[in-house]
Amino acid sequence: MSLRIRRARAEDVDFLVELANHDDVEPFLAARRARDHEAIAAEVERSLAEPQDFGRFVIEVADGDGWRLAGSMEFHVENRRSRIARLGGLAIHPDFRGRRLADEAALRFDRHLLDDLDYHRLELEIYGFNDRAMRHAERIGFVREGVRRKAYWRHGEWVDGVQYGLLREELPQ
Repeated sequence: MSLRIRRARAEDVDFLVELANHDDVEPFLAARRARDHEAIAAEVERSLAEPQDFGRFVIEVADGDGWRLAGSMEFHVENRRSRIARLGGLAIHPDFRGRRLADEAALRFDRHLLDDLDYHRLELEIYGFNDRAMRHAERIGFVREGVRRKAYWRHGEWVDGVQYGLLREELPQ
């Protein structure tokens, strides 16, 4: 399957809103994540205006008739001096799951951040109940660094946040 990632554009906002609010996606995204059209459109504009510090990206797959939107991911600068980026929002539309699309897209995204944008370290945090996302992070080279115990109120209960990190020299080739 052919895959590409690119910065989101204004014409992608409707897809990003649908994806963020999909019943099979929303429970696994951060509760504070942008979900409405206005907020996501503002993030897309910021991504285009501040490409080194912030990014909303889409994942596309070739389907024979062109490229179809299949997912999203994002980053923001966490620490400029130490060149640390914080990743989040990786979501694959349920129609495209089961193809390891997230693994390939995330590896390309990580390479872009580490090689093209010159970050030294990537960080992410996953809800403790999201076993699929934790397996994904470890499959693509992230190292589990710790747990923020019962850090988030989600779905009517306190849940852990599992911290992961990836250094430039650890990126799988």
